[in-house]
Amino acid sequence: MRAWLLLLLCAPALAQDLNVGRSLAATCANCHGTHGRPRGQVMPPLAGMKADVMLESLADYRSGRQPGTVMPQIVKGYTEAQLRLVAAYFAAQAKP
Repeated sequence: MRAWLLLLLCAPALAQDLNVGRSLAATCANCHGTHGRPRGQVMPPLAGMKADVMLESLADYRSGRQPGTVMPQIVKGYTEAQLRLVAAYFAAQAKP
């Protein structure tokens, strides 16, 4: 019973985090498609990607270990907390 009560009390905060994550992730749509589902094969889909895999890839872009055209600069514009929200949002999306 306590677990359900705790879940109900935390649900608004979790929903708010997902909404913030969705808003932040909207900037990815230009290249990676709406909700992380790109059109065509040029960009990899982000929908359904495990959050830890995405965060590792983003850290590689940020550090320069992974070269890229725009990703190294884009990722530097986000805080670690924001990147975690974006990764959680895409992880929660159904794979294309």
